[in-house]
Amino acid sequence: MRRISATIILILVSSSIYAQLSSSKLGIGIDFAFPQSNFGSNVNYGVGPSILFQSPINANLNFTVNIGYLRFNGDAVFTDIKYREGFVPLKAGLRYFVSEYLYGSAEAGISISSANGNGSGTAFAYNPTLGVEFPISNRGSIDASIRYEGWSRSNGTRSFLGLRVGYNF
Repeated sequence: MRRISATIILILVSSSIYAQLSSSKLGIGIDFAFPQSNFGSNVNYGVGPSILFQSPINANLNFTVNIGYLRFNGDAVFTDIKYREGFVPLKAGLRYFVSEYLYGSAEAGISISSANGNGSGTAFAYNPTLGVEFPISNRGSIDASIRYEGWSRSNGTRSFLGLRVGYNF
């Protein structure tokens, strides 16, 4: 319950900041994750929604806050019981536009597991990203990116290649 409350509070804070800063952007998107290394041994893919807030620092640099939910699905762990686990990544970072539409970004934060038992807890999350953001109207733009994301904790790192497609308001 605390996780849901924290998520709602973050969304409301982001929305109020967005209302105050007219040049800021709020985006919604869908994320796809393709596990790598040991994480990919029994996990096939992840998918989930995300919310991205951007606020300009200067002409080419934006501050970002990103919150989402990723549900990973995989092979059978036991007879007829398939791997399923959800995560709520909360990250902040910087997005630098190297040209009008092309950007690179880096974010860091935490990833909270929705599992009980051994899989539960939080991990340090980090990701470098390459993407494009191009306008389709006066206030809207399409945002597409690819990233490497890692979630580190004391028992190892889970990593994946991520794709995000979103719409920024």
